[in-house]
Amino acid sequence: MVPPRPLDPLRSIKAKLGVLVAVTVAVSSLFVWYGLVHLDWPPRYTLPVAVLLALGVTQLLARGMTSPLRSMTAAARAMARGDYSRRVPDTSRDEVGELARAFNRMAADLEAADRDRRELIANVSHELRTPISALHAILENLVDGVAAPNPATLQIALAQTERLGRLVRELLDLARIDAGTEPLDRQDVPVAQVLEAAVAEASMAGRDVRFAVDVSPPQAVAWADGARLHQVLANLLDNAARHSPPGGTVQVTARSGPAGLHLEVADDGPGVAPADRDRVFDRFYKGGPVAAGGGGTGLGLAIARWAVALHGGRIRLADETGSRFIVDLPGRPEEAA
Repeated sequence: MVPPRPLDPLRSIKAKLGVLVAVTVAVSSLFVWYGLVHLDWPPRYTLPVAVLLALGVTQLLARGMTSPLRSMTAAARAMARGDYSRRVPDTSRDEVGELARAFNRMAADLEAADRDRRELIANVSHELRTPISALHAILENLVDGVAAPNPATLQIALAQTERLGRLVRELLDLARIDAGTEPLDRQDVPVAQVLEAAVAEASMAGRDVRFAVDVSPPQAVAWADGARLHQVLANLLDNAARHSPPGGTVQVTARSGPAGLHLEVADDGPGVAPADRDRVFDRFYKGGPVAAGGGGTGLGLAIARWAVALHGGRIRLADETGSRFIVDLPGRPEEAA
């Protein structure tokens, strides 16, 4: 049963205590007066009953004032056992209510962190199991003499080790994201050169996709960390190539000006379902059909968003049919001014 809380509208705990004292004194005084004058009770009966009545009123009002603290104690004990789903009443408008709201926010954050940790362990275990199982099968066949160490077999093993290496690199980037201590080495980076290297890297995946690059002006530069900018482009191009149909085109557009760098990466794929558009940057999210060539780890776009945020920029998915990712990076502060 929820205790009555008539003092919740008051905004200060001191005001509540003042009202509590005033009500208690008023009730006890009125009862003493009524008992002596109207009931003609002697003081030895009137005073004890008045004290008991004052204690009852105090208990009634104080219970509502302290119930959030008792709820927080119970919720904290539940958290110690790993249950982060408990919440406390936060209808009070005083300091205790503010504490209750802060406690609920903390509980929600802890619950989300615990859920992310469990999902991370499950997803990493799943991602590691596939290439390790494939490598184990290949090596077992080679050792048993079932398969010969020909170039095709070794190429499959190499592809699986590259997949493992990519996952390890992305997990290291996630560790840097959570640590929040990754420094930036900003300088004037030639956009065309970085795009050329990223496109060459994406082309080595062997997918039947054409890359069309348009840089304006051709000598455009970006005030950015070259390694992180390459990382953003590599992840966006890899994502676009994976979701493009065979023979499709990935269009890359770069525009540079005093305000900064504007990048767009669009593919010919089916796009992202409206219900999933808000989740494309979540870790391990793999939405939509993937073209031949296999799916990624689901970490690329999350890492791209992190790298863009390090620069103080913004990355988003355009609100339209298909997949068109837009990146805006700020320029030099003095040029933007």
